[in-house]
Amino acid sequence: MPGDATSAAPPLLNPSPTRGEGLYLPAPVATGLTTYLQTELDQLAAAGLARRRRVLTSPCGRSVSVDGRELLNFASNDYLGLANHPDIAAALADGARQWGAGSGASHLLGGHFAPHERLEKELAAFTGFARVLTFATGYLANLAVTPTLAGRGAAIFADKLNHASLIDAAQLAKAGGATVHRYPHNDMAALAGQLATSRATNKIIVSDSVFSMDGDLAPLPELLRLAQQFDAWLVIDDAHGFGVLGSEGRGSLAHFGLPADERILLMGTLGKAAGVGGAFVAGSDTAIEYLLQKGRAYIFTTAAPPALAAALCQSLRHIAAGEPLRQRLFANIARLKDGAAVLPWPLLPSATAIQPLIVGDNTAAVALSAALWERGLWVPAIRPPTVPAGTARLRLSLSAAHTAEDIDRLLAALREVAVAHG
Repeated sequence: MPGDATSAAPPLLNPSPTRGEGLYLPAPVATGLTTYLQTELDQLAAAGLARRRRVLTSPCGRSVSVDGRELLNFASNDYLGLANHPDIAAALADGARQWGAGSGASHLLGGHFAPHERLEKELAAFTGFARVLTFATGYLANLAVTPTLAGRGAAIFADKLNHASLIDAAQLAKAGGATVHRYPHNDMAALAGQLATSRATNKIIVSDSVFSMDGDLAPLPELLRLAQQFDAWLVIDDAHGFGVLGSEGRGSLAHFGLPADERILLMGTLGKAAGVGGAFVAGSDTAIEYLLQKGRAYIFTTAAPPALAAALCQSLRHIAAGEPLRQRLFANIARLKDGAAVLPWPLLPSATAIQPLIVGDNTAAVALSAALWERGLWVPAIRPPTVPAGTARLRLSLSAAHTAEDIDRLLAALREVAVAHG
């Protein structure tokens, strides 16, 4: 009826639908919102901070096809060269034939398969911990641990150079009522002072073991000593140490000869040195059961495909027997460091596969990366906010798959660019 309050309302169905089969089509998004986003994007580009994806048309390896070019690959975290190992690929294919493409549910709602259970038991034995939970990604694993342990009134003590996933986990815990203290990078005196003055009854120290953009090691023995002294949890992200450091590649704790202490929760990713994908958290039986019962990022997400777990069981065998691979990797690291001494850009003092070449200016770092790209080398530029302002760099990521000739070619290209640009 005329004047009826409903007559001015938009119809629930399009009276003459073309696409949408009669569904009501809302008005376009307001132009101002799109303009705001574009302004932000333009500012990123102007500051030399815009990012782009590259499309690979070959498997991960020392040499890859990227955007139509064949390049030597220094952009990958495939530290042992296992990502395209035929044994692991075969285990993945066999796993898919036996277990299908997906898990279909979360671990607690029917998605926990025999390969998942086997992988968790093998990882526990490999790391020396009582028990393990597996996750689809390392980011998800980190989001599960710290917020679940913390609770209201807890205090978190985090290294300032921690990975973004650890920072986000701390912020999530903060939203739940915890306090967050950040200590200067690897400054144990500062951390001790923060712990000593904290009145929290539940303290959690959080640190990378190998810092992903600097490549240096956390002083894990001192971190464990402080955790014991102040009765704190110690959460360690061993994403870049697992498979690479320690006896049989058992990780950073093994590198330092540290035990699987009950106050430690160790996160390791399975898409770097392990060459596949996913992550795990290792700890005491009680701590892992607590994560299983209370960790929202574990409870409310679909389990990774069981075929990945089958492939990872095969990968673990290669890691355990991979001492020749680790020796080759560390020989490559030494060769790069020796050759880079004459370059105008300094390498950070890293003894790991992550070798950051500090350029400083964002635009200069991008230009150096592009110059190497033109010479057939893929070396990504890393800029703020991933690293502090003024420390833009090339992140040289080395692998056991690289040859001595590959390292020499990289060094020669860097020297050539340095000479060309004065």
